[in-house]
Amino acid sequence: MRRYSQRNNLTTLSEINVTPLLDLAFVLLIIFMITTPLLENSMNLVIPSSGASNPPMNSSQVQTISIDRSDVIQFNNQIVDPETLTRQLLALKETNPDVAIVIRPDRELPVQRLISLMDTLQRAQITKVGIATKAEAK
Repeated sequence: MRRYSQRNNLTTLSEINVTPLLDLAFVLLIIFMITTPLLENSMNLVIPSSGASNPPMNSSQVQTISIDRSDVIQFNNQIVDPETLTRQLLALKETNPDVAIVIRPDRELPVQRLISLMDTLQRAQITKVGIATKAEAK
């Protein structure tokens, strides 16, 4: 009769069967692929609000800049070019340091054009800037 030593058993156990590990990895991959889009679409954001009331603004201090998708800029309902707008904003800031500007952009306006308009306001050192929006009907 042949005797089996433990040394032979150890040599046969030194090989690891990788198939169950691969099965587990694929199952986890499928689970993550299914749940990740659901997590991204189910994100609900609540916009923060403040209990403090804004100080009342004098309507003479609020100026309006409108810009449409074809880059036509209107400053207080008068069509101006960007250079004239910069000069008018600098003069307005000198005469009235507390001036506030409301920007009315077109919905289809590229973001870069809006940012360049805001850069113009920053060069004129106007810090009270708002963007007019329209509430969506539900």
